[in-house]
Amino acid sequence: MALHFTKDEFAERQARVRDAMTADGLDGLLLFRQESMYYLTGYDTSGYTMFQGMYFAVDGAMALLTRTADRHQSRMTSVLDDIRMWYDREGANPGIDLREMMRDLGAEGKRVGVEYHAYGLTAQRGKMVDAALDGFCRLSDASDVVRKVRMVKSPAELAYVRKAGELSDAAWDVANTMSVPGTFLGDIYGEMMNTIMRGDGDPSASRWPMGAGEDALMVRYHTGKNTIAPQDQVTHEFAAAYRHYHAAAMSVVVTGKPAQRQLDMYKTCGDALASVEDTLRAGNTVGDLYDAHVKAFTEAGYADAMLAACGYTLGIAYPPTWMDWPMIWKDNPDVLEPGMVFFMHMILLDGDTGLAASLGETAIVTEGACEPINHAPRELVVN
Repeated sequence: MALHFTKDEFAERQARVRDAMTADGLDGLLLFRQESMYYLTGYDTSGYTMFQGMYFAVDGAMALLTRTADRHQSRMTSVLDDIRMWYDREGANPGIDLREMMRDLGAEGKRVGVEYHAYGLTAQRGKMVDAALDGFCRLSDASDVVRKVRMVKSPAELAYVRKAGELSDAAWDVANTMSVPGTFLGDIYGEMMNTIMRGDGDPSASRWPMGAGEDALMVRYHTGKNTIAPQDQVTHEFAAAYRHYHAAAMSVVVTGKPAQRQLDMYKTCGDALASVEDTLRAGNTVGDLYDAHVKAFTEAGYADAMLAACGYTLGIAYPPTWMDWPMIWKDNPDVLEPGMVFFMHMILLDGDTGLAASLGETAIVTEGACEPINHAPRELVVN
């Protein structure tokens, strides 16, 4: 089997989730997030873009409903024994197949939590599931049950997180070295991806924002690549992934002579990142991280150029995004614990001058000072 963790590791994770279910008064969980399935069983596929679902009972019984395209992959990559198929055909209703699978596992009349917040469970599919289970069992939204358990990583998971960080640093070196006048951004993107893949990494769960000139102010992927000019700025935001665990990174490269304001902006990003990382300690809240970010930018006079969030937790991720919850924003009450992993991005976008500055890296929460797993350049890279 293509398992990347021991069976004992999966058993421990399943036990933690069962404890969380018991605390919430749930008899079972209906899972649709691929991250949850990978976490609990190792099941690894892109097939979640079509309908599939996994039922996990509080007594530990599990069964997966998927399509024939994943008949072999689901067995080869997971510890699942009970794998069932629904068949593509005109008028197919896999919600009914899901209900009958759940009936076999004793879910009828029980209180079942549903992972509604899942990219594979579209509104149409969610309505189909609700209709199929109407009167069969009692449903409640349990989108956060597995997510919250996943936030604290095991030593085996953190080993993969650190490997992702190493791959991220290698790709960062490519970005900083190749971002010179006359270089097409597509060539940089390709060579960064080659570096990660040659290191046995995975394509990240998001497309990478990368832009030069005015496009450096965009922090979302967009089609159309620039060629770097003699006097220019390039934003790199990317992530390396290893066994689906992510390490994200962000910084800016300038060509030619940087404006003094941009140098000041970049220094402020470094000061903000240092303050946020100093706050990334067990016992503090996620909201405390945001407050540290706001304080640094406001005192430097850049309140109008900052964003309303400055990062998020990271871990297992499948497309379309590597972002996970909780987000680092104002008054977020979630408490930091050792073993959590956060990407912290300090971003200044000055619409008046057209200048961009950003700095971000990923770190593990420990009992003391955080452990950065990749390393943002504290001095502005000028080529």
